[in-house]
Amino acid sequence: MAQRIFSFILLTFLVGCGTSGSLHHKPITKGYDSIAPKVQKISAERFISGNNFLLKNKQQLWELYVEGDPLQIGLETGALEDSLLKKQEKVFFSKIEEIVPSKGKQKLLRKILTWYNRKLYLNVPEEYKTEIYGLSRYTSHDYDFIAERYLRTLYLHGAHDIGHAMQDLMLVGCSSFAAWGEKSADGKLILGRNFDFYAGDDFAKDKVVAFVKPDKGNKFMMVTWAGMIGAVSGMNDKGLTVTINAGKSKIPLIAKTPISILTREILQYASTIDEAIAIAKKRQVFVSEAIMVGSAKDGKAALIEVSPKNFGVYEVPNSADQLLCSNHFQSETYKDDKRNNETIKNSHSKYRFDKLTEEFDQNRRINPEIAASILRDTKALEGGLPLGYGNEKALNQLLAHHGVIFQPSDLKVWVSASPYQLGEFVCYDLNQVFGKMHDGKLVETLASLKFDIPKDPFVDSEAFKKYEQYRVEDRKMDEFLDKKSGMTEDFAKNYQSLNPDLWIVHYKVGQYYFETEEYTKAKPNFEAALTKEITTLPAKEHAQEYLKKINRKLK
Repeated sequence: MAQRIFSFILLTFLVGCGTSGSLHHKPITKGYDSIAPKVQKISAERFISGNNFLLKNKQQLWELYVEGDPLQIGLETGALEDSLLKKQEKVFFSKIEEIVPSKGKQKLLRKILTWYNRKLYLNVPEEYKTEIYGLSRYTSHDYDFIAERYLRTLYLHGAHDIGHAMQDLMLVGCSSFAAWGEKSADGKLILGRNFDFYAGDDFAKDKVVAFVKPDKGNKFMMVTWAGMIGAVSGMNDKGLTVTINAGKSKIPLIAKTPISILTREILQYASTIDEAIAIAKKRQVFVSEAIMVGSAKDGKAALIEVSPKNFGVYEVPNSADQLLCSNHFQSETYKDDKRNNETIKNSHSKYRFDKLTEEFDQNRRINPEIAASILRDTKALEGGLPLGYGNEKALNQLLAHHGVIFQPSDLKVWVSASPYQLGEFVCYDLNQVFGKMHDGKLVETLASLKFDIPKDPFVDSEAFKKYEQYRVEDRKMDEFLDKKSGMTEDFAKNYQSLNPDLWIVHYKVGQYYFETEEYTKAKPNFEAALTKEITTLPAKEHAQEYLKKINRKLK
């Protein structure tokens, strides 16, 4: 499923990178310091350039510190991330020839859809285009046949939004929460979130925890990846946090402001919820997204719910002391929104929202350790069917790029190390990070190690080993389905034994037998799938439809 969506993103990106009005746009570089950074390589995992540096800590998280004007930040980031940048590009673009092997078809598609990104540059603030330009100077020339480096890097900031916009298959299933007052262990605001954005295992291997000190606006941190200047999870030095949860969107017909660029602007220039709302109202977006904003100054969190044609803000009464979010909107603005109501009915969003509610009911006061346990929870609702591992109805779908926990008043943030959000949650104190005088000296780590949250014991369990093996076998299963040949009964039995409570292992085997016209073998597998907790209503209906067809054929 994830591979199909990722392929769509790449294809859309490919065909959107043709000649357009944006080719004539040049970002502003005049007036900025454009001196090329001189990077000193201390080791394969430690790089320094003046006060800026990139290092990998013992938990295998890359820690990036950069400062300066937009062009300096872009150049320094690109120079320090050089090898990581090229690696991430290869991860994305190595799939293109697989998806569209014909050069002629690639050219035709580019001509047909050249308009797609033609106005993206009009919807990205100039300083971020300048930063992207500086960063792009260190990307590879290997993919210039798609688009020149600046445009390619600019367009990649919209790939995240395209993933969110898939109508039938969701690339993401993010869950987030906030607690304060009586629901928080110390009465102060605490937030947690899982970023369940999946673009392949290789993509998630090199997480970057970036600390940015721009010459204008707030200093801030964000959890990201090489080549990404937008914010999906972050906190600034005023104690304002942003995280994003996808809503249901149509596949957009034209690119506008990428959500991650909007949230980056909020991080850099807002210190209260009202200031964040004012910034969000200025921008036109091309997908639907819930932006959870936490504010130390306000002592609470709120949701800014944006879409191409609507705008809403959702706040709970102060007495509630908690805010929960999955992938549907909650504000009055979207009460009668057809697409949002279909999401609540048909997707796994409502189930995860109910699971968050259950967790908050069972945990009277939330602290960082409890927040981590919620983010790591793979279990079903109490009294419900077992989910199996990797079910999208779980808060922990075992595919997250990262989990993160914020304590805005103390300027502390915990970032999960691999795998998924099961590794240690590594603590960073923004007071320490931005209070240090680097003076060109490479520090050992920016983490505040004494506050780390230990890894989840599940990582060392037999069940986790079986889950990881299941993922390997699941890719093989997809190949058998594509070819409609190759699967043996022994493979099917082993495949299902690795994750027996997960509905999809029974569904896919049934699907294979249906496609190969072995209907008597297909039937019990679809029947087994229907005894499990199926992710979405449409998926359940598909299984039921398969059974109807099989029963007709067996008459």
